[in-house]
Amino acid sequence: MMRRLLAALLLTLWTFNAQAQGFDLSGGDGGPIEVYADKGIEWTQDGKKFIARGNARAVRGRVTVTADSLTAHYRELDGKTEVWRLEAEGAVRIATPSETATGARASYQIDDGRFVLTGQPRLVAGNDTVSARDTIEYEEKTRTAVARGEAQATRNGRTIHSEVLRAWFKDGRDGLKLSRSEAEGSVVITTERERVTGERARYNAETGIATMEGSVKITRGENQLNGGFAEVNLDTGVSRLFAAAPGKPGGRVKGLFVPKKDEAQR
Repeated sequence: MMRRLLAALLLTLWTFNAQAQGFDLSGGDGGPIEVYADKGIEWTQDGKKFIARGNARAVRGRVTVTADSLTAHYRELDGKTEVWRLEAEGAVRIATPSETATGARASYQIDDGRFVLTGQPRLVAGNDTVSARDTIEYEEKTRTAVARGEAQATRNGRTIHSEVLRAWFKDGRDGLKLSRSEAEGSVVITTERERVTGERARYNAETGIATMEGSVKITRGENQLNGGFAEVNLDTGVSRLFAAAPGKPGGRVKGLFVPKKDEAQR
């Protein structure tokens, strides 16, 4: 109990000036960051850092960061102690009452309002989930997330998969809400009935429509449509294929339809 109390008292000196919103750990109310750890906190004055180990937890306002270990790098500024970077290692979880970001490791740059998650990172906001194999970089000032390496955005069982995926969020009634996203590199959109592939895609969360460009293929069972541009409604599952994007020259749409075999012919 004394160890946990000491951790909280030491870190009341951490001060920042940014506004608190979304995943923003910097806060705007001037309140303290409280840090708890089962295995104690190491204070390295020469290195200007605190290291909390064992079920470590940092709390400020509506944001909580938990990990196996937390390292807080600080500096002295105008007579105040200010943390400028927070590093988390092992079973990392950055959470608010309405959003969650997880991964194996995280580095949070307080000055930039930006954190980078690595190790199968995942970000959940409402009905939207963004995940990746390698990294998710989130910037609070612009409310954007960039997922790299087998990146995927999921909503109600429908997915957009690509090598790189950028997602823009905005304030909703119950927390952050996906506004739009862009996908690049081996893009695959999957609905309950179809699989759509192409080179680039844009998704408008307000309309539920994703547009796909570049060697587009729509596959439903054994049937396939080929073209240059597609519109996929992720809310209804209805897709439309065109020869090219609006205003661009294109060829023709091609379809391959495989008739069902009669039971007697099987």
